[in-house]
Amino acid sequence: MSTQRKAVALVSGGLDSMLAARLMLDQGIHVEGINFYTGFCVEGHTHAIRRKDRDKPKRNNALWVAEKLGIRLHIIDVIEEYKDIVINPRHGYGANLNPCLDCKGFMVRKAHEWMRENGFDFIVTGEVIGQRPMSQRRSTMPVVARESGAHDRLLRPLCAQLLPPTYPELQGWVDRERLLGLSGRNRKPQMALARQYGLDDFAQPAGGCCFLTNEHYSAKLRDLWESRGEKRYELDDIMLLKVGRHLRPRPHFKIIIGREEGENRYLEGYRRQYINLKTVSHSGPLALIDGGADETDLQLAARLVARYSQGRDEDQVRIEIAEPDGQSRTLDVKPLADRDIPQEWYV
Repeated sequence: MSTQRKAVALVSGGLDSMLAARLMLDQGIHVEGINFYTGFCVEGHTHAIRRKDRDKPKRNNALWVAEKLGIRLHIIDVIEEYKDIVINPRHGYGANLNPCLDCKGFMVRKAHEWMRENGFDFIVTGEVIGQRPMSQRRSTMPVVARESGAHDRLLRPLCAQLLPPTYPELQGWVDRERLLGLSGRNRKPQMALARQYGLDDFAQPAGGCCFLTNEHYSAKLRDLWESRGEKRYELDDIMLLKVGRHLRPRPHFKIIIGREEGENRYLEGYRRQYINLKTVSHSGPLALIDGGADETDLQLAARLVARYSQGRDEDQVRIEIAEPDGQSRTLDVKPLADRDIPQEWYV
């Protein structure tokens, strides 16, 4: 009897990686999924706290895909290792701070390491030629295979017929004729294949699954680096960039103001790490101070918080200012008028 071959599939939670894994299952390959957590994932986190996202599924899409396919999923924390990819991308950034080519190479390299350590035979991804401007071009696909160390152990089932045969195909583990030759950004073939498999309710790939592809998020990260004078970050830094209204009225401090109840509740978890402000005379947001703020700065921050409260049109709003150690005091301030908040304050 022939040995059943084993593939590790990079599972992002989107349709393409789901279909790639399914094509392998159809050929009798034992498939297990792998998902790398970088801290920049879009799904789940903001969907759980933003009102506008309340109708979106509150789930980890990679886990959902694995359940639909009936495969095991390994979720691996790569937050620390991934920092070098974000800060020093060898191949540069995309339109924003997305190091897509370096990122893909990193993910495949980590999957290759896992493959060898766990006795698997090859790697599967859901890449399609021409679908992403950096990492999924015909010219860059060989770069990922080479720099990751995976070489011809990397199989891309959705566009394999447009690429040279890989080791699994040459060895007869995988039938090349049953693979696909997709290219470009048109997703109708994937949608049709999903319907054929009876798959629905899958995640829509609107701009990818990474906050670094988002223009506004990237602007906040750039501002963070500029304010610190160096490119570094911790997990709490990049999580807070996903939440609230960010304003930098002075170069040495920034204020993060909750935009709705869910964000206020989320920011509550950081009250022991940052000076925080909230309105006590009116309904209003919770805000955090990131950076060193003196008394004049706190007065200004309090007036900003008052502006975004229900007392924005009143002569005075009472603000509670609390230190991370729990000590607090109140301050009565006049809310800033919109005309007194320059656009350049908004990060």
